[in-house]
Amino acid sequence: MRRSLFAALLLPSLLLAQTDKPQAELKTGSAVEKMELVGESSDFKVPAGTRIFVWAKVTGAADSTVIIVFSKGDKSTKQELKVPRSPYRTNAYRTFRKGDDGEWTVKLLSAQNTELGSATFKVEVQ
Repeated sequence: MRRSLFAALLLPSLLLAQTDKPQAELKTGSAVEKMELVGESSDFKVPAGTRIFVWAKVTGAADSTVIIVFSKGDKSTKQELKVPRSPYRTNAYRTFRKGDDGEWTVKLLSAQNTELGSATFKVEVQ
């Protein structure tokens, strides 16, 4: 009886503690409209000069800054984004040009460089 009562009281506290840890859900697509991703994919065949967007839902990181990093081999681009509240939806994009073909990774990092989420996608620039 004591164990079940203890578990009933402890479990909600443990669940709340896990949700306080900053984390992010990332998706890639062709556009973001009204804070929702459009054309979600992980494989893109695009003409040169096309933007590919990453949409992120960040939780547990209110009043902070996060960094979105697009990378492939030695190429990388970074963008800082403000997170005023939690949960918070935000997005960033990278313009892909000739020579950017291949498998890319996009990561969302905290200000302390802790990875909060990531996604991979392929790009073929036509």
